[in-house]
Amino acid sequence: ENPFPMEQVTRAFFYAGSTFAERVALTRHHYELLQAWLHPEAFRTCSTFHGLRIWQSEDDASWQTALTFAPGQRKEGHLSLVMTAGGVSLYQMMFWLNLDKTGAPSLFIGAMQGPNAANAKDIIKDITKRSFRYRTKNLILYMTQAVARSLGVQHIYAVTNDGYYAQNHVRRDRKLKTDFGAFWEEAGGWKTDDPRFDELPLIEPRKTMEEVPTRKRAQYRKRFAFLDAIDAQIAASMESIRRSGAGAASPQA
Repeated sequence: ENPFPMEQVTRAFFYAGSTFAERVALTRHHYELLQAWLHPEAFRTCSTFHGLRIWQSEDDASWQTALTFAPGQRKEGHLSLVMTAGGVSLYQMMFWLNLDKTGAPSLFIGAMQGPNAANAKDIIKDITKRSFRYRTKNLILYMTQAVARSLGVQHIYAVTNDGYYAQNHVRRDRKLKTDFGAFWEEAGGWKTDDPRFDELPLIEPRKTMEEVPTRKRAQYRKRFAFLDAIDAQIAASMESIRRSGAGAASPQA
């Protein structure tokens, strides 16, 4: 049903300068980790094109986020977290699971993609308002961090501008919509010894109320409560599809 892993290892996908051997290893580790951590049915669903909803707005069933995989996402990962509202795709985070240089199970973000629909701008504006002025692209990253914690990975790495697989942002007429490096840094990330990847925190840093201007404190309290509810729902959703006692253990060779 999903023929793309064979194509993915033979083409220069995932990140800039990836080798055939590296793509084989990351593909093998991704599916071994996913199979070790998830119930068989959930593993098959995430590995094909059906998708698993892991979050849904309490007041709008059309605003939801799912773990899924589609042919158009195959160049930057083996899984995607896709947020939709009103049937419109808003933001997608493409990623894969792999062992990092130290052998620690980790989540690697290959790209973040924004909306393309003509009416997406108005929907994004509405979603941002309903998220208490929390930007939608930050929200999809926040949800990705929640998924990473629920899986039990030890690190999150995110591709930089230098690491983006296609390097098409070098040309002036094909720039990336998002400056990855600037966005990861803003989200609390830091550089690694590989310029192609930054590391991100597993938990988003939050301002204390003392750091928030008095006039905005009510809004921030509502925002934090909203984000805490997202954490709880994603944790419950992931718990329902995880194998009992599954943790971030290295896959068997």
